[in-house]
Amino acid sequence: MKEPMAIEHVDVLVVGAGISGIGAGYHLQKNCPRRSYAILEGRDDLGGTWDLFRFPGIRSDSDMYTLGYSFRPWTGAKSIADGASILQYLRETAQEYGIDKKIRFGQRVVAASWSSEDAKWTVDVERSRVGASADTVQMSCNFLFMCSGYYNYAQGYTPEFPGIEKFGGKLAHPQQWSEDIAYAGKRVVVIGSGATAVTLVPELARTAAHVTMLQRSPTYVVSRPSIDPIATWLQRYLPARLAYGLTRWKNVLYGMYIFTMCRTRPLVVKTRILDEVHKALGPDYDVQKHFTPRYNPWDQRLCLVPDGDLFRAIRNKTVSVVTDQIDTFTANGIKLKSGDELPADLIVTATGLNMQMLAGIPVSVDGVPVQLGKTFTYKGMMYAGVPNLASSFGYINASWTLRVDLTCNYVCRLLNHMEKTGTQRCTPRVADPNMEQADWIDFSSGYIRRVIDQLPKQGKHNPWTQNQNYVKDLFALKLGSVVDPEMEFLT
Repeated sequence: MKEPMAIEHVDVLVVGAGISGIGAGYHLQKNCPRRSYAILEGRDDLGGTWDLFRFPGIRSDSDMYTLGYSFRPWTGAKSIADGASILQYLRETAQEYGIDKKIRFGQRVVAASWSSEDAKWTVDVERSRVGASADTVQMSCNFLFMCSGYYNYAQGYTPEFPGIEKFGGKLAHPQQWSEDIAYAGKRVVVIGSGATAVTLVPELARTAAHVTMLQRSPTYVVSRPSIDPIATWLQRYLPARLAYGLTRWKNVLYGMYIFTMCRTRPLVVKTRILDEVHKALGPDYDVQKHFTPRYNPWDQRLCLVPDGDLFRAIRNKTVSVVTDQIDTFTANGIKLKSGDELPADLIVTATGLNMQMLAGIPVSVDGVPVQLGKTFTYKGMMYAGVPNLASSFGYINASWTLRVDLTCNYVCRLLNHMEKTGTQRCTPRVADPNMEQADWIDFSSGYIRRVIDQLPKQGKHNPWTQNQNYVKDLFALKLGSVVDPEMEFLT
């Protein structure tokens, strides 16, 4: 009789090798050196978003002094960096600290189950290997750390457009961009007005015959220098790590100030943003129609255009902005509700992402499936009633990595406390069964509202609130105690 295959066990299993996973690897090596860990990555390379997205002009929409790690200074010339530079930064970080040796590529977690009796997770892992068919194996771990991002990597979001099958040209979604998509000398329509659209449009306009950005409604668009002059000055006169730290805090505090102003004095901020757009596009441009949203600043994320590249392309007439509703696709382009038709050889649907928690992995505790939409989130990273599991989720109103660093540090402190006290299980428990609930993320963006019923809830008091504030989280996650009346520790 054949012996059953032994299940490999590690102390901590990290899922995902993007910004969060590499950050987790660093903190585990530095702060929990006695614990074994592995990083499973379903794709064939590290980098997450920065390896997946290949569309023209891909870049950060956060400054690299806050998108970069706290432990490894960003030394590139540009504050707003291109995707290839960010991916190289991540690769160098993984190599410098030996994190790359812990990553197992082509290994996708497809299910996870917790056993209270054994005090461990068992995960099903689908392995894809070159030249061989995929197979499924199991691994076990004491602690499961989900660092898999917030959206579905397999497919972006595309609405059901009427008549889309009639279009005779090329259709493309930025998430599935490929090198064979030709746009030089072509008439291009980009549907969307978010971060991806405002990134793509000026880049395509460099060689396209003309680019039209077709939006159902406007977004707040702000221009910012791609090179931070204060950072450049500090780098010239101070050691690299000190200059980076000062620039990082400058940008953190400035970002918090802007967000607070948006929430407390929205009309003041709105006026300032629109004044800058008027200056960039001139007095004759219809800013009211094309760049004045129906909502207040930071009810949705602001869109950044480095060095005003989108505005420059509009002034040069290589880009047009059309604000209208789609009636139907036609053989030659798009017919609008107004009756106008936009001719196109290429249509790019920059219509957003499909948000997905825990990489869409079915999770169960003692055989009972976890329904995230009915749970409360603990300190924005763990879930009520779910033992020994944390997920890394960045800020909506600031750089993703700021919260990643804090989350990874907190998880390590939690693991060290459990080791010191000899406990095997840590489970967030809601003490007040009547605690009032609220949406986990207070944003009106479409990608969030489409799945709001599938997202965990937040409570009205700590530790069940989801802060969008770095300073508050710094005290709560890095400086505060991991011992909490609503965190149950069991041997």
